[in-house]
Amino acid sequence: MAPLPVTPRILVSGCLLGEPIRYNATAKPVLHPLLETWRAEGRLVPLCPEILAGFSTPRPPAEIAEARTGEDVLDGFGRVCDDRGTDITDQYLLGARRAADLAREQGCRFALLSNRSPSCGVRLIYDGSFGGTLHEGRGVTAALLRREGLAVFTEDEVADLALALTTVW
Repeated sequence: MAPLPVTPRILVSGCLLGEPIRYNATAKPVLHPLLETWRAEGRLVPLCPEILAGFSTPRPPAEIAEARTGEDVLDGFGRVCDDRGTDITDQYLLGARRAADLAREQGCRFALLSNRSPSCGVRLIYDGSFGGTLHEGRGVTAALLRREGLAVFTEDEVADLALALTTVW
């Protein structure tokens, strides 16, 4: 008898599932019927890289400095600082590594992450000025997960994620 196909699992930012774990102790819930279906199927693996790194909620806002990206941070050319100027790069790297470990342990091939975050930003992140200016780039965790081979989507790309899931069967 042939083995049953493995259902692809999805690493997902816990704040998108309604958990109040963002820096300001709020959630950023995504109300999409597919998320509820995937949750019921046991496909979702919630996480928050900052919480995995030991940060509390609430915590000071953080951005990748000097309009750098998560890839720059991974390569040692960028740093993450909070709004008080404290360098918290090592904690962000730790959270990213723990997220990648969790993805491997849980068999995740996909991630649905909160855009604009210095950890989870997929397409846009803040420029490090704390002035609300966005630029193209990924956060530290999103960059590492991509390097690890995961397909990474934003909360606005649930339909694209659904399409990608159908192609792995």
